[in-house]
Amino acid sequence: MSALTDLLSVDGIRLDVEVEDWRSAVRASGQVLVDEGISTAEYTEAMIRNVEENGPYIVIAPGFALAHTRPFDAVLKTGMSWVRLASPVVFGHETNDPVQLVVALAAVDSKAHTAALAALAKVLADGDNVRALQQATSPEEVLRVLKGEPTGTGGPGGSRATSAKDAAPALSEQKILTVCGNGVGTSLFLKNTLEQVLDRWGWSRQVSVEATDTISAKGKASEAVAILTSQEIARTLGDVGIPVKVVRDFSSTTEVDAVLRDTYDV
Repeated sequence: MSALTDLLSVDGIRLDVEVEDWRSAVRASGQVLVDEGISTAEYTEAMIRNVEENGPYIVIAPGFALAHTRPFDAVLKTGMSWVRLASPVVFGHETNDPVQLVVALAAVDSKAHTAALAALAKVLADGDNVRALQQATSPEEVLRVLKGEPTGTGGPGGSRATSAKDAAPALSEQKILTVCGNGVGTSLFLKNTLEQVLDRWGWSRQVSVEATDTISAKGKASEAVAILTSQEIARTLGDVGIPVKVVRDFSSTTEVDAVLRDTYDV
């Protein structure tokens, strides 16, 4: 099994679930966590409050929301649920609404699920995988897609990797922060997508990536050359003394490639 499917079982996948709005969509994903013994109902309500307080930043790609909140004692073990909705619902995101897939994440700490999110980022970066997941007719079929290797090339950014490599930073190491409300979910997802691009460019030794939350990001900004985040979190951060770059689709290596080029003017 992959790191992703270690945290997601067949019973944690529900397809074509009927909901009325974004809150009931999050509750549906949270109920699966409860049913699987991963978290309690208190965690589900905390996921909803997270969106109410921080905005729909959890909608990290077109049609896809990663529901989560900070680890606390309502999390019984690290795990995930996968809920594909019968009809899309609006979360209020500027570009990625409406949402049809809600993946809920509950983590006992900020490290236990990093490999799973890295695997998920790679799966959703491939258009063939996304289409297969949208068309899957059973939970077993969803798991088969998630266990497979991505089949696409990751977008047109790859054809420009050589010129980017030639322009690698002269410093021995620089840091980029990826930021979300809690530092355990969407920021890690974006970190993994950014690292895919840096690997492709050959910049992984020169540029490190750290996922963090909004409060910590303000203190760590002086250590970094830029912050990558969502529109909602960018507004929350305000002026932190370094460029804050907005990424709308956290699964798109093409968009992240363009943002990175803009950051380094390459």
